[in-house]
Amino acid sequence: MRLTGVHSVLCLGAHADDIEIGCGGTVVRLIEENPALEVNWVVLSAAGERASEARSSAALLLGAAGHADVRVAEFRETYFPYLGHEVKDYVAGLGSQLTPDLVLTHWREDLHQDHRLVSELTWNTFRNHLILEYEIPKWDGDMGRPSVFMPLEHSVCERKVEHLLHAFPSQKEKDWFAAETFWGLLRLRGMEARSPSGYAEAFHCRKLVLS
Repeated sequence: MRLTGVHSVLCLGAHADDIEIGCGGTVVRLIEENPALEVNWVVLSAAGERASEARSSAALLLGAAGHADVRVAEFRETYFPYLGHEVKDYVAGLGSQLTPDLVLTHWREDLHQDHRLVSELTWNTFRNHLILEYEIPKWDGDMGRPSVFMPLEHSVCERKVEHLLHAFPSQKEKDWFAAETFWGLLRLRGMEARSPSGYAEAFHCRKLVLS
């Protein structure tokens, strides 16, 4: 698959660092191969310090994009299923405004309740779009078997990992939020993809229409 046909992408994340963890390298590669790329970047739960981190992180990562629109909402973290109608209305509003070539969102089988709901609402809203579901490593032990891989150069992986550690200081006390975690997953998916560099990000694709 060539990336030059992707002119606009919507990145959806429940929390401030989700998009960067799940598909930060892919977004960097998309921008490199499509200098005019339009990126819509939406974080659904970030307030205070986390909101500042989300905005500054997106600004750094998307600086070379042709156009970037960053939105940060403040839905209560870990309570998404109980705020369902409010979150649904918000995502539906995005669907009425945006027609991206590609949507990057959470994996539907993710055990974090906020992640799952975002994935479900993505599919409810963007019915005629290519949707790839990214993965987030964490203590739940819910890593799946993705079917789509984005090989990444070592330099892109370095940029991703260094960016995560620099952009989200509020997460440094979490034992899983570590360079070894991010490098380990990149290497594992790179091995599965037979990536020339040895590194890759991976996605779940539930529906693909060929034309």
